[in-house]
Amino acid sequence: MAKTRTTYFCQNCGAQSGKWIGRCPSCNEWNTYVEEVVSKGDAKTPGIVSTSKQRASKPQLISEINLSEHHRISVYDKELSRVLGGGLVPGSLILFGGEPGIGKSTLMLQVAVNMKNLKVLYVSGEESEQQIRMRAERIGMNNPQCYILTETSTQNIFKQIEILEPNLLIIDSIQTLHSAHIESSPGSVSQIRECASELMRYAKESGTAVFLIGHITKDGSLAGPKVLEHMVDTVLQFEGDRNHVYRLLRTTKNRFGSTNELGIYEMQGSGLREVSNPSEILITAREELVSGVAIAATMEGLRPMLIETQALVSTAAYGTPQRSSTGFDLRRLAMLLAVLEKRCGFRLGIKDVFLNIAGGIKVEDPGIDLALVCAVLSSNEDMPISPKTCFAGEVGLSGEIRPVNRIDQRISEAEKLGFEHIFISKYNKKGLDLKTYSIKITLVGKIEEVFSLLFG
Repeated sequence: MAKTRTTYFCQNCGAQSGKWIGRCPSCNEWNTYVEEVVSKGDAKTPGIVSTSKQRASKPQLISEINLSEHHRISVYDKELSRVLGGGLVPGSLILFGGEPGIGKSTLMLQVAVNMKNLKVLYVSGEESEQQIRMRAERIGMNNPQCYILTETSTQNIFKQIEILEPNLLIIDSIQTLHSAHIESSPGSVSQIRECASELMRYAKESGTAVFLIGHITKDGSLAGPKVLEHMVDTVLQFEGDRNHVYRLLRTTKNRFGSTNELGIYEMQGSGLREVSNPSEILITAREELVSGVAIAATMEGLRPMLIETQALVSTAAYGTPQRSSTGFDLRRLAMLLAVLEKRCGFRLGIKDVFLNIAGGIKVEDPGIDLALVCAVLSSNEDMPISPKTCFAGEVGLSGEIRPVNRIDQRISEAEKLGFEHIFISKYNKKGLDLKTYSIKITLVGKIEEVFSLLFG
């Protein structure tokens, strides 16, 4: 008979304690410890079901490991493929998180029903077969080898996996699974950890790529123990406002690629549509010129994008000036306003300043500093900037315009979208052939130069 013991787990961070305590010492949350029964499995209890693709475990010289068998699997979704680093790595475990109703299951079902020439098993613990079929009919089915399984027991799932031997496994969601080796309710810390561990062993032993859909907590972090994010190879985050049609796919961890890539989707009645040119949706089409708007040429990973920055400067009505920023770091906005006040002589300390990045995205690239400064000055002077002009430059503490990386890609993107004029740092001139571009390129070194050229 297996020995049974009880342990207390924090439902917020997964910390473990031998007794109940009111406040978690790891995450400082109150009343999050729950008693769970942990049962050590019998030695005769079957573990992970072996498959015919299981690899033999023996030490090999790193120089003798053959890479030809482990090429990336092409994904029909170009946005997802780029965020993953160029495709799906066999044997990888991917955690896919997002808010309820944001479109996680829809995106994963689109991948399942469109992965041609691959056998895909979609395991759902939240919907019935009929509900999934209805959604698949709306999305459109192009993969005749897409199998649906509604099951929550990992032992039963692995029995079906042994029979089917899929090339791709999708679990919706990890919080609904439960293992017979743990006597806890589904969704508890110990169950999530055990189920993820079993799926990780299966992925590594069989070489099958596995997607795990995960819920998130009210503060935006992935639900379950923190060890879950350490176990997986890639962590994807699906973001967006349910009141808007655009969704953003980011990666916060990726063992096989960059974490700076960004995928953009548009939610439609027929599913999620890939947005191949995000610059067109992030720039508002206006019939008349308005002040306080400037276009910035930015980079998200290896992808150049043009975004619209909006600023509003008004007289402080309540005595204390307000500073508000949406999609941009508020502390960096305060720094830029201090530079304009100290180095350039603009009296903005007694005025309210509101900043917004159009499209609902968040930008951390310092290369949009120049566009933000110009938008603030445009609103302060109430003089509009030409919609065919864009900016790419970082602003230093002394008021100088610093160079930015990949300036050639930023200029090419602006030229491709029909912009006629771009302001860049004069320190970016090295290695840049200005004659190859038809767009007018103005080299500047100080904010005062930009102000005189734009507003006279």
